[in-house]
Amino acid sequence: MENIKHRTVKVNGVNLHVAECGEGPLILLIHGFPELWYTWRHQILGLAALGFRAVAPDLRGYGDSDAPAATDAYTALHVVGDLVGLLDAVAAEGEGEDKAAFVVGHDWGALLAWYLCMLRPDRVKALVNLSVPWMPRNPDSKPLDGYRAAYGNDYYICRFQEPGEIEAQFAEMGTRRVLEGILTYRIPGPLFIVKGKGFGHQVDDPVVLPSWLTREDVDYYVDKFEKKGFTGGINYYRNFNRNWELMAPWDGTQVKVPAKFIVGELDLVYNMPGIKDFIHKGGLKKTVPLLEEVVVMEGVAHFINQERPHDITQHIYDFFSKF
Repeated sequence: MENIKHRTVKVNGVNLHVAECGEGPLILLIHGFPELWYTWRHQILGLAALGFRAVAPDLRGYGDSDAPAATDAYTALHVVGDLVGLLDAVAAEGEGEDKAAFVVGHDWGALLAWYLCMLRPDRVKALVNLSVPWMPRNPDSKPLDGYRAAYGNDYYICRFQEPGEIEAQFAEMGTRRVLEGILTYRIPGPLFIVKGKGFGHQVDDPVVLPSWLTREDVDYYVDKFEKKGFTGGINYYRNFNRNWELMAPWDGTQVKVPAKFIVGELDLVYNMPGIKDFIHKGGLKKTVPLLEEVVVMEGVAHFINQERPHDITQHIYDFFSKF
């Protein structure tokens, strides 16, 4: 970890904390919720050892990066703007360095990586995305309407919508309990956050950490989220419908970059109704025509890059080394 360098880069009107290591072709690693650059700690070192320059920011609202106060400052267009600005800044440092980069995303980071590829394919050489497939925009239905109809108001995305409400519940639960509950979630089904019961269990139920998540790892997350709070990360969810509105001009647009998709067998997203058929029966390939490979990792849940870090590093290397 001591080989990872840290700095702040000002892009798109915000200061982003960036962790990086290595020399060679650039790989941009984009985290999800409730994560940080730290999510990629194993991949940063592993990819650097394999001859890449790995760069992982704390997205706006997270960790040591700025957290704008306005809820609508967390749309996909804002964050893709941050990522393009970061690529500009990093590319400008390399002598003759290509302005296109390899990109890896997980969870919200995967969704943002899909948006980056759709909006600025010129900036992406190839993509490896984890957990969240690219879903075509439904012009007839807003996303939140679909979530409420399918799962009800206790579904976590629906619970996240009212500003301040879930933050108050998380404060009652405690930052550590919230992070442990989400990071260790392994039920291959929807995540519900019931008032007074946390993640479907009593708030004071003990959490047994898996071997891939140490107490020191949790301590790092707790320290950063206690300082920053959860609001910035939750604001991404509060822009689901706004993103749907903003993306209307790109309705029907395919993602046309070489891509590889990896998902855990127990991932809650993979087990949403219709997702397996969409991924395996041609739907994902239709909307991502340059999709080259889909990998389903047995016995693995949502936080795949932390649970199977070395396997993910190898998958990334094997795919990107072809370009």
